[in-house]
Amino acid sequence: MLGSGVLIGLLAVWLVKMGNPPNMGFCIACFERDIAGALGLHRAPLVQYLRPEIVGIVLGALLTSLVSREYQSRGGSNTFVRFMLGVFMMIGALVFLGCPLRDILRMAGGDFNAVVAFAGFAVGVAVGVWFLRGGFNLGAERVSHSSLGGFMLPLVLLFFLSLLVTGTVFNPDAGGPLFFSKEGPGSMHAAVGLSLAAGLLVGFLAQRTRLCLSGGIRDFLIMRDTHLLLGFLGILLGALALNLSYGFFHPGFANQPVAHTAHLWNFLGLGLVGLCATLLGGCPLRQLVLAGTGDTDAAAVVVGMMVGAGFSHNFMFAASPAGVGIYSQLACVVGWVVVALIGWSYRQE
Repeated sequence: MLGSGVLIGLLAVWLVKMGNPPNMGFCIACFERDIAGALGLHRAPLVQYLRPEIVGIVLGALLTSLVSREYQSRGGSNTFVRFMLGVFMMIGALVFLGCPLRDILRMAGGDFNAVVAFAGFAVGVAVGVWFLRGGFNLGAERVSHSSLGGFMLPLVLLFFLSLLVTGTVFNPDAGGPLFFSKEGPGSMHAAVGLSLAAGLLVGFLAQRTRLCLSGGIRDFLIMRDTHLLLGFLGILLGALALNLSYGFFHPGFANQPVAHTAHLWNFLGLGLVGLCATLLGGCPLRQLVLAGTGDTDAAAVVVGMMVGAGFSHNFMFAASPAGVGIYSQLACVVGWVVVALIGWSYRQE
């Protein structure tokens, strides 16, 4: 677990060296937001790119589960509720500007705002654990009599990747089927082959280790088990070591890449992610891996996050390095209320 985390941390910083945005070698939420932009779900011009890392993680988990005979098409556990939790998980992530994985990478780059957000994430997980102890349950998944459903998300992502690789353009004047940023984070990326290979490796490692930050905090709170947390300690150490080596480590609150210093909203934004992740049974990275192993409920969460990214930019819910606007603040508060209501409503005696 620790070794896998170190390797993922090293890969993340290496991807930054190869062209990915600073402190964003991997970010599940940011990369799904970029994919949403590439597909035209939002038209924020700075965040549009079909990120091969996301495709690689899903395909890596799929191939690993097939080889280990762990693949199983399954789902049907309040799928639309899970979809909506995915929407709110993305809203929280875009208020903070990152997922739990990027939070660790931001800390490894010296971003003290990420420390504040990590405290919020832990509180969000703790609230989720309180609901779990109160009997929260979205119901059991059912194994499908056909394996096709579990292959659908990987196949769709593979199709999108083929459009990126072949450079398919339907309308030279208007753009599409994919849209690309000409500046900003969406324009910064490693070569397609390197990004895909890194994603495949992370998908393999995350599938074998069951890596999940919300799960690690949940297990510690419930059972005092630190096994999953070792993976994220490894990510922190690996990324920190390579950041220091490359000169990427810049400690402080101000002037951090793709970050803001609104501490309350860093806390509440990633806290909302922690609450959603605990109710869903896994953080954004874990949802991708589960989707790769045939879990159609997790696939619904992934799609919900992409739709949530579209909502966030179209309705001005997303924060920016300039700060957190009033619509972002309202969306985050509403997210906490709605997700708490879901947690309360789905209790079983």
